Amino acid sequence: MNTLGTHAPRRAVVLLSGGLDSATVLALARDEGLECFALSVHYGQRHEAELAAAARVARGLGAAEHRVMGVDLAGIGGSALTDPGIAVPTAATTGIPVTYVPARNTLMLSLALGWAEVLGAAEVLIGVNAVDYSGYPDCRPEFIAAFQEVARLGTKAGVEGLPVRIRAPLQHWSKAMIIREGQRLGVDFSLTVSCYQADAAGRACGRCDSCRLRAEGFAAAGVADPTHYQFV
Repeated sequence: MNTLGTHAPRRAVVLLSGGLDSATVLALARDEGLECFALSVHYGQRHEAELAAAARVARGLGAAEHRVMGVDLAGIGGSALTDPGIAVPTAATTGIPVTYVPARNTLMLSLALGWAEVLGAAEVLIGVNAVDYSGYPDCRPEFIAAFQEVARLGTKAGVEGLPVRIRAPLQHWSKAMIIREGQRLGVDFSLTVSCYQADAAGRACGRCDSCRLRAEGFAAAGVADPTHYQFV
């Protein structure tokens, strides 16, 4: 077969949580023509329904591969998302909330960076957001910029002058913007799970901070909310 003039698509690792932000990032990357390898992380989260959602999203959006890797953040605790002894708040809080998971994005990006090196992928994409978010320090632009420096200094690819690019394309988007773009790209948001305490079937509580941000986003976007709730 004549392959002259043909080029393999660029590869990217996309961190896929199963929520609407990361689903939109995967759709954006696919729309750019990237060959996407989706990575989800089982970190000891209480709401494991998001991992099943991630698998559905990866299939629906045509990821080349979807892997689930594990780290034991439940072993260190300190978060309502990993410790069943800490209640998930159902009212607005000030400061960094108890749903912050220490070192979560640092570890997830590290796993994605390592896989990207093995794959020869040029980019790692993550769906963090600094506009409609819960105040997590590892969602800020400064953190992403610092991790880019980690990729440059701490990898073989970086030392050889081809560091993996760390991208957070939704960094400055509102939730409504994310939803509209995802809809344009054909994301089926009914497949996603955002709730901090979703039940085994992936149904949302409708009370936690993540549920509130999601519902407000759909309302602001003027898009029907396809979320499956526990009380419906």
